[in-house]
Amino acid sequence: MRLLLVEDHVPLADELLAGLSRQGYAVDWLADGRDALYQGASEPYDLIILDLGLPGKPGLQVLEQWRAGGLATPVLILTARGSWAERIEGLKAGADDYLSKPFHPEELQLRIQALLRRSHGLANQPQLQAAGLLLDEGRQCVSRNGEAIELTCAEFRLLRYFMLHAGQILSKSHLAEHLYDGETERDSNVIEVHVNHLRRKIGREAIETRRGQGYRFTGDAV
Repeated sequence: MRLLLVEDHVPLADELLAGLSRQGYAVDWLADGRDALYQGASEPYDLIILDLGLPGKPGLQVLEQWRAGGLATPVLILTARGSWAERIEGLKAGADDYLSKPFHPEELQLRIQALLRRSHGLANQPQLQAAGLLLDEGRQCVSRNGEAIELTCAEFRLLRYFMLHAGQILSKSHLAEHLYDGETERDSNVIEVHVNHLRRKIGREAIETRRGQGYRFTGDAV
């Protein structure tokens, strides 16, 4: 999953980047509201974490312009401002959730997971699951019938994305756009390698190849 972090406080941004990377997210970081306005609307992010007190353009205005332009990406507002009025303003502008600083890193992690599931119609699932597979996002592994299957970081990221988009046809280029940040060189052949490794662990039938189109996670693991 590819996230955009918009935060101008560098020490906090560094801390969040490290934590989110450990959780298997590809993260782009910006510190200016004007840059965020353009990049948030032009890049395919799965979720945006947005501070309100930004240089260049306030976060609230950025969010309002995103929503006015039709951007539907989930947005989690992250701010030191704690008044009810500002929370309400953010939600009215189109925020999907609101977290005040200081916060516990695990709370941010759980809110991100919940927002991603909700945005894919899986709000009632406390954990991602399909056809007997249960994904543990904390341990970054998957289990079937109570038996854990260890995954590499790349396999975990790929399986999480597949399970959030079960039944959809996903091209290699689409997967690369959502599994790597903007600074990483994207190679569709690497995606193919990770898909093959994942198939060996969860069953070849779980991931269908659509020639000339990409892959489809069916959940039909054997």
